[in-house]
Amino acid sequence: MKVLVVDDQPAIRQALVTLFELHDLPCREAGDAAAAEAAVRSGEIGVVVQDMNFGHGRTDGEEGVALFRRLKAADPELPVLLVTAWTSLETAVQLVKEGAADYLAKPWDDRRLVANVERLLAARRAARRPAPASPREPDLVVSSPALARVVELAKNVAGASVPVLVTGPNGSGKERIADLVHQHSPRRGGPFVKVNAGALPAELLEAELFGAEAGAYTGLKGQRIGRFEAADGGTLFLDEVDALTLAGQVKLLRVLETGEFARLGSSRTLRADVRVISATNADLRKEIAAGRFREDLYFRLNVVEIAVPPLSRRPEDVVPLAEYFLRETGGPSRGLSEAARRALLAHPWPGNVRELRNRIQRASLVAQGEIQPEDLDLGAGSVALAVADPERNAIELALRDSGGIVAHAAERLGLSRQALYRKMARLGLGVEKRVEKT
Repeated sequence: MKVLVVDDQPAIRQALVTLFELHDLPCREAGDAAAAEAAVRSGEIGVVVQDMNFGHGRTDGEEGVALFRRLKAADPELPVLLVTAWTSLETAVQLVKEGAADYLAKPWDDRRLVANVERLLAARRAARRPAPASPREPDLVVSSPALARVVELAKNVAGASVPVLVTGPNGSGKERIADLVHQHSPRRGGPFVKVNAGALPAELLEAELFGAEAGAYTGLKGQRIGRFEAADGGTLFLDEVDALTLAGQVKLLRVLETGEFARLGSSRTLRADVRVISATNADLRKEIAAGRFREDLYFRLNVVEIAVPPLSRRPEDVVPLAEYFLRETGGPSRGLSEAARRALLAHPWPGNVRELRNRIQRASLVAQGEIQPEDLDLGAGSVALAVADPERNAIELALRDSGGIVAHAAERLGLSRQALYRKMARLGLGVEKRVEKT
């Protein structure tokens, strides 16, 4: 399969063709839309590298939009890499949401461009191999328009190879959305590897992601394979990405740009074809301003953002989710009383879907028959926690339910104790007054 270079300027086409052929990537070139469409219909094109403007002096990107849509109509699975000036950057991001594989701003970095093209060609070849006949749909209960829009966006961007950032409060279902993206992508036949960066001590996180050689840190007696190697050909879901150390952020940025990394304690460069979907409940722009998160990594992760709304903003999902969790318990068949339904709808759900699941599991154990409001334990104390900051709400609720024992609260939240302490310090939750014993 060949790389199709589409640009109206012969000098740029020649520069790109030379670059690709030096890396053993055969090319075909097109100077206008008609030639590009003809090349795609020939069936020999594996990846398109397309400029966003063709007419002299044009900078609005409209010609690029029209050509992109025609090429995708001719071959819906064709990866298209957009090359854009800053004036059409916003347009390029919108086309990613419509299915473009990625975009690069001018002037481009040769190494990154070649790495992206090689990755897209590999994905194109993999997509042509037999794959599951249809996606495995993650367990998602979608009754609200707000969540339906999230699901639609997730499916629309699934076919692209770009990184996706899933944002939303703790317990809102970010992992399910990441799984949905993977299952609707050409990578669904590959692994879906999950890493919770917030649940691992900082000193072990880099080894978990990138692997380590024997002796790289105390207690490691054998070679450790990292999650990037394990996810080769598939998707890596990196939850709580804000917990990465600055050194880990540098390494992650390198992998995203080149596909290359090295195990701790080794100078050998490894490669992996991995799509990264990251998630966070933190405001990464505030983390950048505080010097805790790299701005260049943020923009690389946030090619497309999928914002999952809290459960309080999608009340239509509450009762269907509760009924789903009741069936999931597998215990005695019992339903929700009308009073319990009203109580569920009146509750602010500071802990989101995770809290709802816990309340339903509790109710299924203590209820004598049809579930009543008192079985759900939705007291005034938890209602009082429903203030503006959902992350603070969730932590306060977990600490209250854990009797102030941080280790137990961290377990409820799916975090390491270190990560919970960091969040508590950031939110001013009085770390020194909390119980540290397990």
